[in-house]
Amino acid sequence: MISLNIEKTLGFISKENVFAYEAQVKAAQEALENGTGKGNDFLGWLHLPSSITKEHLADLKATAQVLRENCEAVVVAGIGGSYLGARAVIEALSNSFAWLQDKKSGPVILYAGHNIGEDYLYELTEYLKDKKFGVINISKSGTTTETALAFRLLKKQCEDQRGKEMAKKVIVAVTDAKKGAARVTADNEGYKSFIIPDNVGGRFSVLTPVGLLPIAVAGFDIEKLVAGAAAMEKACGKDVPFAENPAAIYAATRNELYKNGKKIEILVNFNPKLHYVSEWWKQLYGESEGKENKGIFPASVDFSTDLHSMGQWIQEGERTIYETVISVEKTQYSLQVPSDEVNLDGLNFLAGKHVDEVNKMAELGTQLAHVDGGVPNMRIVIPALNEESLGGLLYFFEKACGISGYLLGVNPFNQPGVEAYKKNMFALLNKPGYEEESKAIQARL
Repeated sequence: MISLNIEKTLGFISKENVFAYEAQVKAAQEALENGTGKGNDFLGWLHLPSSITKEHLADLKATAQVLRENCEAVVVAGIGGSYLGARAVIEALSNSFAWLQDKKSGPVILYAGHNIGEDYLYELTEYLKDKKFGVINISKSGTTTETALAFRLLKKQCEDQRGKEMAKKVIVAVTDAKKGAARVTADNEGYKSFIIPDNVGGRFSVLTPVGLLPIAVAGFDIEKLVAGAAAMEKACGKDVPFAENPAAIYAATRNELYKNGKKIEILVNFNPKLHYVSEWWKQLYGESEGKENKGIFPASVDFSTDLHSMGQWIQEGERTIYETVISVEKTQYSLQVPSDEVNLDGLNFLAGKHVDEVNKMAELGTQLAHVDGGVPNMRIVIPALNEESLGGLLYFFEKACGISGYLLGVNPFNQPGVEAYKKNMFALLNKPGYEEESKAIQARL
C-alpha cells in the first residue's frame, strides 16, 4: 500500500523518543476504538471503509450513471470537507487536459459553493448556459451560506434550462437523513438523495456519498477506492504493532517534532496531480488540531514548481518547519527525453532518460539539500496514482490525524473556531436574529 520513512528526521529528533510514544499511541487508539476520547460522537469514519456494502456502492454507481448519461457537466456544490475529498481524488486521477478535448469520457466536473466570488459564479453560470448540466448539492444543513447561495442560483438555472422534470432527475442531494433545509428541499422536489452520517464530520467524509458520488460521476472506480481504504484500515488497526503501523509512527513523529520547536508541517508533492490532496490534507489537520492555542500549522507546496518561489524560504528561512513528502513510485505513462543535435540547452546528458527519473532525482536532491539546511523530512511513498493507492493514502491521513489530535490533547473532531466568522458575517448582513450582534459590530467599525 504505502510506506513511511522517517530516517531523515533523525538527527533532529531521536528514534528512541519517537518510539517512546508507543504507550500514548496505544491509549489514543483505544480511545478511538472504545469511543472514550474527546469528540467520540464523530467516530463513524473509523471503520467506514470495511463497513461499506456492495449494495450501497451499487446505488451510488447507478445514480452516477444517470448523471453521466444526462449531463455534459455536473456541478459539485459544497465547501470544505463537502467537496475537497472528492476534488482531491478526481484531480489526481483525471487527465490534466481532458476538459480541452472534444471527445470526453463523461461530464465535466465543476465546483461551486466553496466561495462567495461573484465573478466566479457569474462565469460558471455563463459557461452552463448552453450545457446540459446537473448538480450534486452537498450540505448537511442546507444553510451554509456559500453552498446555499450557489445552489439557489444553480437550481433556478437548471430548472429554467432543462425543465422541472429533468432538473428533478439531474439534481442529487447529499444531506442529513431527517432534518435541515437541504433535506426538506430534496423531499419536496423529489430529488434522489444520499445521507451524510451523523457521526462523520465533513473533513472525514470522503468515503461517504459526499466523496464517493462525485468520484463515481467522474468515471472512477469507487469500489477500488474503498478497497484501498479498507486495506489501510487493517494496516493501521489498533492491534498492529507500533513499529509496523504507519499512522502511529507518523502521528508520533510529527508530535515529537512539534515538541522540539517544529511548528509548521509542509506537505510536499512532486506530482502536480496531487495538489488537491494537499488542499484536503490542510483542512483535515488544520481544522482538527488548531485549538486551545496549540497545533502544527499545515502548509503545502508543489515541487519542483514551488522550489522557484518557496524554495529559498524553506532552505534558509526560520528553522521552525519540517516536510512530509508524498512520492509516487510509478507513473502512468512513459516519456523519454530526446537527443538534440545542437544541444543549446545542454540537456543531452539526459537524452534517453524517462522524465520521471529526472523528477525523482530532483526529489532526492531537494530532500538532501533541505535536510542539510536544517529541515527534517518524512517520506510517504505510494505505488501509483490509482484508486487503491489514493483510498489508502486518505485513510492513512485520517487515522493518523485522530491519533495525533489525541496526542496533542485536543478534540480532533470539532471546529468551534469556524463559527466566529459566520457570526460576524451574519451580523454585518443584518440576518434576522442577529440584531444584537449587528449593533455590537457597528459600534466597533
